[in-house]
Amino acid sequence: MQRFVTFEGIEGCGKSTQVRLTGDYLKKRGVPFITTEEPGGTSLGRRIRALLLRKPAKESAVMSSEAELLLFCAARAQHVRELILPSLKEGKVVLCDRFSDATIAYQGFGRGLDIDAIKRLDVFSTGGLMPDLTLLFDLPVETGLKRAMARIAGNRGVPAEDRFEREALEFHRNVREGYLSLAGNEPERFRIIDASKDIDSVHRDVSRHLAKFLDA
Repeated sequence: MQRFVTFEGIEGCGKSTQVRLTGDYLKKRGVPFITTEEPGGTSLGRRIRALLLRKPAKESAVMSSEAELLLFCAARAQHVRELILPSLKEGKVVLCDRFSDATIAYQGFGRGLDIDAIKRLDVFSTGGLMPDLTLLFDLPVETGLKRAMARIAGNRGVPAEDRFEREALEFHRNVREGYLSLAGNEPERFRIIDASKDIDSVHRDVSRHLAKFLDA
């Protein structure tokens, strides 16, 4: 049984924290796993991540939406083939912080690029790989951005990955609506989690959904 679990949501939803806590949960259960993230997961992915998430040094170096999309897909193509597929073949649970749904939500609903074109490009990038379970951490945009900016402010001495956080509020609202639309279209894969609750409560919800998935 393939066990590919993705964690999705808007900025500041707490998914990265939940990936880490879920790894601890699986370790206690003796379940082999890896945790990874997008963009990232590989050497190439980490270099692309710096381009995508950090604000450019010059305002004139604005990245086009199309270039942004292609960079995400390039990082994903490498990620799938170098790390995700080999780990799944080894029988490991793969916990991934963002995957294809993020591209549809951000570049499709957020940037306004053609969603069907994004899906075709993503299939090429992933070879058709889809998550088996997707946990969507949902909360109001204003709450998420407040959390995200507080986190960034606390990471002193580290290059800020705040390019998306600084987008207009309407952009983030569109991204959230995009995620909810995706979840509504695939209820068998998605589990929507109330991310406005405290960390421990959210982790209990995640553990409950994951236990049902693994024991199925």
